[in-house]
Amino acid sequence: MRHGIHVVDATMFWSATGGGVGRYLRAKHEWLASRPGWRHTIAVPTPPGAIDGEGIARLPSIALPGSGGYRLPLRRGAVARVLLGLQPDLIEAGDPYRVAWSALDAARQGGVPAVAYCHSNLVAMARLVAGPLLGAAAATEARRYARHLYRRFDLVLAPSAAMASHLRDWGVERVATAPLGVDSAVFHPRRADARWRQALGFDAGTRVLVYAGRFAREKHLGLLAEAVARLGAPYALVAIGAGPAPPPPGDRVIVLPVARGAEAVATALASADLFVHAGDQETFGLSVLEALACATPAVVRAADGLAEWVDGHACLGVEMPGATTFAEAIAAAFEGDRQARRRAARAHAAGHDWADAFAGLIDHYGRVLGVAGAQHAAPGTAGAVGPAVGPAVGPPAGAGLRR
Repeated sequence: MRHGIHVVDATMFWSATGGGVGRYLRAKHEWLASRPGWRHTIAVPTPPGAIDGEGIARLPSIALPGSGGYRLPLRRGAVARVLLGLQPDLIEAGDPYRVAWSALDAARQGGVPAVAYCHSNLVAMARLVAGPLLGAAAATEARRYARHLYRRFDLVLAPSAAMASHLRDWGVERVATAPLGVDSAVFHPRRADARWRQALGFDAGTRVLVYAGRFAREKHLGLLAEAVARLGAPYALVAIGAGPAPPPPGDRVIVLPVARGAEAVATALASADLFVHAGDQETFGLSVLEALACATPAVVRAADGLAEWVDGHACLGVEMPGATTFAEAIAAAFEGDRQARRRAARAHAAGHDWADAFAGLIDHYGRVLGVAGAQHAAPGTAGAVGPAVGPAVGPPAGAGLRR
């Protein structure tokens, strides 16, 4: 094997304004760089002439207006040729669109395994976009498409038990759970800085709520803004991000651009009093984990991946969506011993470091590659041991994507 096992991640979910997929890929790239016998390349759509970092390969694409900086790869064959030219030993597709089909093409031509990571709930998104009248029909078609696509992969990874359950309900058999993680040294309570609050005009008595992430319809930022309006003083909402659906302006709502760098995001999360998220399509809830690691409690919509963080103390869940129910949960989060709630938040994030997440991910890779003890694989070991796919993963996809 050429200088170890070469993993290529390909996705259209890449933007200069950040995003959970980007944080996952950057963290993976850094972690794999420290692992003997592994190499990693991130293949993503970037603008022509962009200065890409080491280990970044550019996929041909066009700008996607109103998306917050994302780009759209259109030419399936051209993307496949880029991926094949990287000489991967395993390809992971991080979106269910054109790049996924290109990844399958490249994997088939190269005789290597193809893995998909399901970062988004395609069926729920189709229902939302289609609206009340056409939502059910759109969801049915999306379910059919997802099954048609994902059954072609050797393995489909889901970041939460909820997303894994959805995939199985759609008829996808080879599914395994691979949670995301957090850099708990960066996302740490010590990042709290009174100057961050002061710069926004908040005094010591303001109850600062923060949301950090994409501004998209499924995040329901308008609901959070309405909840804060109902609560009134001393509550205020700071929404940090970019995208087509920012929260509506209000007397108690501040919208900030994407924070540059993980440290800046951590400062905002650690300096706020409460993290809030009203999304109902989250496959994991990476921003929730990052807030908890900063010892900032959370109030979230108790749906899909977000529901798995709800513990009734560090993270409160809202079962029924609505401004009133969110306002009540937010007020409840400020009751009782606030310091105890903060300690519980940090403890709730324990055991979810990126190192833990990627150790499990590498085990999944080892199964599809047929490498025993993949965490300790050395150069030239791929394929040396027979497949070790367990019952949770399911039968192999077939020889078409394998050596």
